[in-house]
Amino acid sequence: MNFDLTAEQGQLRETLRAFLAARNDIAVRNAVSHSELGWRDDLWTAFAEELGILGAPLPESAGGLGGGSIDVMTIMEELGANLTNEPYLETVVIAGGLLARAGNRDVDIARIVSGRARFAVAWADTANGIRLSDVTTSATASGDRWILDGSKSVVMAAPWATDLIVAARTSGRVGDRGGISAFLVDPHTPGVTLRPYYTLDGRRAADIHFESVLIERTALIGDLDGGLADMEVILDHAIAASGAEAIGVMSRLLKDTIDYVQQRRQFGQAISQFQVVQHRIVDMHMKLELAKSAVYRATLSLDADPNDRAIAASSAKVAIARALVFIGQNAVQLHGGMGMSDELAIGHYFKRAIMLACEFGDADQHLSRLAELSAYN
Repeated sequence: MNFDLTAEQGQLRETLRAFLAARNDIAVRNAVSHSELGWRDDLWTAFAEELGILGAPLPESAGGLGGGSIDVMTIMEELGANLTNEPYLETVVIAGGLLARAGNRDVDIARIVSGRARFAVAWADTANGIRLSDVTTSATASGDRWILDGSKSVVMAAPWATDLIVAARTSGRVGDRGGISAFLVDPHTPGVTLRPYYTLDGRRAADIHFESVLIERTALIGDLDGGLADMEVILDHAIAASGAEAIGVMSRLLKDTIDYVQQRRQFGQAISQFQVVQHRIVDMHMKLELAKSAVYRATLSLDADPNDRAIAASSAKVAIARALVFIGQNAVQLHGGMGMSDELAIGHYFKRAIMLACEFGDADQHLSRLAELSAYN
């Protein structure tokens, strides 16, 4: 299987890498992360107007570039390596993907492409839930409107969002595959309450409560009662994209660790000369390469049969989660106490690694999902 990027994809990677190095180095990123806002509007605007990456995978009919999953993988890996906070995954990959699959949403997609919209997607009712059918939030038809009631936990990027996409049950019982619909909701609508907070890695999330929230009938995204299938497709896209981000994070953890052990001296020589340190570095490298292979497979399987697609995504998530913990812990240990300080980049990358290991379900949840999926083969 050929994993080489095309010339255009290679140019995209190099352009984005140079741009981020010049505009969002670790000192700038950390200062922004600790600010009240926590993200940069100028960087988001540059993503849209200078780089065009907000439209990379989105349909040309809405002003996007009509790219594919490899383009997303390339972008996400560089965003991970740079530890970027801006909500590309939530807005472009997840929300943009749902809107594109729904059809007739070019106006909303165009707002993403232009940088005027930032989305958060509230699809699971519990933190890191991957069973998207376990929705208790309800949407009840009332005349020419819907009434939305319920709560969502740990909605990433919600404090920055101009728009929310909310999964709600419109019929059936909790756990039923049918009866789930997606709605576009303005976070400033009366009855919507956000409780925002910092996450471990310096991003923002919120718990959201909906109490008798009135939304227009046109807020429905896609088919009534038939939203689950599209959400499951986009969940696997999100897992693959998050995996690519994790590759960028782990690559930086490994690189910084190699640089450090080559400089740190003990007993008159660099500690990189000690065999036990060399063994650790090799083990970290092997974990990274195995995780890369799993992410490539998941990315290339996104258009496969639904069961094969889901198996590839969950397999990648297990490999990624384990690699993130292993590489992160070893990077910190080889740096000693400095590894957890805010002065070094390594500590910030380790925090992002721990968050990514749990996002969209942890290794145990995906092992359970794999067991269920394998039963259908």
